[in-house]
Amino acid sequence: MIEIKAEKIKNSEVVVPGSKSYTHRVLIASAMSDGICHIHNSLKSEDTFLTLAALKDLGIKIEMPDDRVVVHGQKGKFRPCDNPIDLGNSGTSIRFLTAVTALGQGVYTLTGTKRMQERPLQDLIAGLNQIGVSAHAVNDNGCPPVQIEGGKVKGGNIALACSVSSQFLSALLFIAPYTQAGIDITVIEGPVSRPYVDMTVAIMEKFGVRVNRDGYKRFKVRGGQTYRAGTYVVEPDCSQAGYFWAAAAITGAAIKVRGVRKDSFQGDVRFTELRAAMGCNVLEEKDGIKVVGGLLAAIETDMADMPDLVPTLAVVAAFARGTTVIKNVAHLKAKESDRLASVVNELTRMGIDATCREDGLIITGGAPCGAVIETYGDHRIAMSFAVAGLKVPGIIIKDERCVEKSFPNFWKVFEGLYQE
Repeated sequence: MIEIKAEKIKNSEVVVPGSKSYTHRVLIASAMSDGICHIHNSLKSEDTFLTLAALKDLGIKIEMPDDRVVVHGQKGKFRPCDNPIDLGNSGTSIRFLTAVTALGQGVYTLTGTKRMQERPLQDLIAGLNQIGVSAHAVNDNGCPPVQIEGGKVKGGNIALACSVSSQFLSALLFIAPYTQAGIDITVIEGPVSRPYVDMTVAIMEKFGVRVNRDGYKRFKVRGGQTYRAGTYVVEPDCSQAGYFWAAAAITGAAIKVRGVRKDSFQGDVRFTELRAAMGCNVLEEKDGIKVVGGLLAAIETDMADMPDLVPTLAVVAAFARGTTVIKNVAHLKAKESDRLASVVNELTRMGIDATCREDGLIITGGAPCGAVIETYGDHRIAMSFAVAGLKVPGIIIKDERCVEKSFPNFWKVFEGLYQE
């Protein structure tokens, strides 16, 4: 565990790693490309290493010279793998690879941690079944472990539910170019986290694959297309930037996250708009976005498109005047932890009035006190509540190494905020 120092921080400029969501997607597209892809600024973390290791198990040659990742694409072909592929608690990895292995040879088994084996996958399995892929949950409960029989995928029409995760849609879109007839997806529920769908489509198109769409309700991808090899750069991670913008909000400091732009593919860049709505000053500069803290006021907001930043917003809300209402995030119950319950438990431990409702959170700002924070093995709980410790003495974060899932050098960057 680690105790956060409640000391004055300085006006800062910070650099956050490459986007986790973007990195996963670029790795998958590169592995299916027609040649050698050079990827710059990719995130090197527990989750992305799980995706890399799985791709190697599937016969993809990967090199990591200097600051690059070099992926040798095999045009959507993957070798058999008799051993189970362990994807830890990386939901993105298991969802994308459940679809990707359908293009392979033989039967694949994908598994993960105890928590992973509680995370729903049935809607994706049902989507694959609709286009002729033999896939099922080993324990018949709609959760991992999952078995997929690889082979030629015919393609066709899919009626897909995406109220649990937009990654089900992204996974099917990724394999669509290598199906025989293409895929025509009608979304019958959701999708949640819509900006992540936009990111998937944008990356596919950067790799030369055309996606036809009608908003978020219908997506068509022609078969027989090929991902094009090339050089690709991963954007800085706006979810990780959010912790430092939150630090500015509650301390009154000015903190710039370098390299982030408001026109980012990532929906989480809109977290700056929430900071402004709560009373901060937000400045877009040529080399990044700066947030300057102010007198904080509560807000009511729909966070369906920014679910990863719900714990961060909840922590800031603990310092704001009034009652903050966060709506439309029921799908957070199926993350690395039940993030709605986790946030309420830890805010309550800090003396803050916080309650769960069916699809969100209600937090009344007050005078937070010190507490030992249980992280539930969830990286976003650890990093969000660390921010509270900048203002509140006695905040201790348990299992601080869980941040390695997405931001391995978080504590080093965080330490850099303090006055020298």
